[in-house]
Amino acid sequence: MALEEIVLVIDESELPPRVSSLIEDAEHRLDHLFDTNRNRRVPRFLPSDPVLLYHVLRFLTEEDLPAGRTFCEWGSGFGVGACLASLLGYRAYGLEIEEDLVALARQLAGDHGITVENLCTSYFPEGYESYPAQGGAELMVPEPDSRWEEAATTVPPYEGMDCEVDEIDVFYVYPWPGEQELMHDLFETVAADGAILIAYYGNKDIAAYRKRIGDDWK
Repeated sequence: MALEEIVLVIDESELPPRVSSLIEDAEHRLDHLFDTNRNRRVPRFLPSDPVLLYHVLRFLTEEDLPAGRTFCEWGSGFGVGACLASLLGYRAYGLEIEEDLVALARQLAGDHGITVENLCTSYFPEGYESYPAQGGAELMVPEPDSRWEEAATTVPPYEGMDCEVDEIDVFYVYPWPGEQELMHDLFETVAADGAILIAYYGNKDIAAYRKRIGDDWK
């Protein structure tokens, strides 16, 4: 795998007021979603740890590790991750296939005056998909345009996104158990060289990886 793990230094200092307000409000809205059983319409929805994500994203940003400032959250739910990225100066996108969650994410961002593009779409680009395999899932990738050795598969842009996939500098995902490798494979397949993946695995377990730039990346 052409991914290099980034050593993270987590600074658990006090959150900025605007970040704290966003996270607190999102938690209240999340509690309401579960208290009213509206979560039954989105049974696979499980929130991650926004405080931990913020600390990681701030560390990466302050260390100037991303090549640019474009962020994409795969399976964005309430869109808190994308909001946090926007507050840190990123052009932020959230991709979520459940319409109800997209509506809630847009409302949250709008109520806090945060600029985020929340799109109702799959995080698998057109032509890419997963299929069940023993012990998990595997990534299906379209055939390249040419059979020549130097041919590469073109990754189409996400529907509604005003930038190409290879312009995204930081991806964030909270994969389901058994799908961690699938998300690594998807990132390695569609992301540009030098892009960063932040992956939350639950129970305060978070990691960041950079896609190597050819064989000479260090």
